Amino acid sequence: MRKVLLTGSLLASVTVLSACGSTGLFNRERPDEFAVSRQAPLVIPPDFALVPPAPGAAPVATADSTRQAMDALFGGPAARSGTESAALQSAGRNAADPGIRSSVADPDTNVVDKGATTRDIIAAPEGDGQNARAATPN
Repeated sequence: MRKVLLTGSLLASVTVLSACGSTGLFNRERPDEFAVSRQAPLVIPPDFALVPPAPGAAPVATADSTRQAMDALFGGPAARSGTESAALQSAGRNAADPGIRSSVADPDTNVVDKGATTRDIIAAPEGDGQNARAATPN
C-alpha cells in the first residue's frame, strides 16, 4: 500500500511540475509581447471637392438643424404599407388636428371632467388583483 501511495504521489508531482517547463505535454504557443510595434497615426486626407466660401457670400448649405436632429432621433418619414395606411384611415388619422399636442396643456382648452371615479381609478394603489370585484348594473 505504501508503494502505491508513493508511486501515485510521485506521478502526480511529475505531472504538476511538467506544466512549469517550456517543453513537454503542456507547451503552448504564446505571442511575443516585445514584438508589438506602434502603428502610424491615422490621417484624414483633404477633401479637394470642398471650396472655401467667398467673402460676403450667402451660405450654400441651408440645412435646418432642428429637422436634421428630429430625423436622426426618430427617423425620416417611413413608407407605410397598404394595410397600415388602411388601418390608419379607418381609425380617423386624417381627422386629427395637427397642432393638438401644443393645445392640450393650454388653459383655455375645454376639457371634459371625468369625475371622481376616474381620479380614484388613476390614484388607486397597484395590487395583485386577488381582491378585485366586478359588478354589472341591472
